[in-house]
Amino acid sequence: MNRSVARTLSAVLIFQVGIGVLLVLGDMRQGTLSLPTFKPDAPRLSEPVRPGDQRRIFKPGRDRPAVTPERDPGELPERLTLTLNEGIWRLEGDIAEGDAERLIPQIDRADPPITALVLQSSGGSVRDALDLGRHLRASGIATEVLSGEFCYSACPYLFAAGQTRSAAAAASIGVHQHYFGESTLLPAFVAVEDIQRGQAEVMGFLDDMGIDPLVMRHALGTPPDEIYILLPEELRRYGFVTDGS
Repeated sequence: MNRSVARTLSAVLIFQVGIGVLLVLGDMRQGTLSLPTFKPDAPRLSEPVRPGDQRRIFKPGRDRPAVTPERDPGELPERLTLTLNEGIWRLEGDIAEGDAERLIPQIDRADPPITALVLQSSGGSVRDALDLGRHLRASGIATEVLSGEFCYSACPYLFAAGQTRSAAAAASIGVHQHYFGESTLLPAFVAVEDIQRGQAEVMGFLDDMGIDPLVMRHALGTPPDEIYILLPEELRRYGFVTDGS
């Protein structure tokens, strides 16, 4: 074999191995079969945000927003948990698959009846957030995010579902891209179809809740390992808050 051809084939083989390594690294880092991105890291979530500087690394288990909460919630539950504390109903924790089906009966039989929910969650299952959100709206329940507390990823869909909605000036509410579907080995056209269907459903939900779907431009422009923190004026502009907060 010609030496130049052999060198070329060796180079191609090394390149393919390198691509395989990058795919594995990307899969391990993001949970999807994709190339890892080489870009400057966004600031940590604990860094204050300001207009035009609102993207933060999304590691809520490591960092908390750069605001002081009115109370120390401790470690939040691994699944959404409904609690009554000093007369205030709270819905806190990660949104896990099956949470909508599990929590809707609890909400319906709550005593005293729930008229408002304080939310705090780093997000989770989009499907469950949408299903639970529609039930909150149908039940006429208000939603609130308190000063120093947070509502990220799929949690803003719960917030958007409130019949009325309030967020303290120091509340932290953020959006980003979501994963839709389970398998990372689906054919590309199927994966794209799932993503498009999921995004269309989210935008339809927001429109039904009276939220301007243009907020999705921030979500779609922010990768899953980062979070875009909405400023108070953006929460008002997109219709998230209804009480002038």
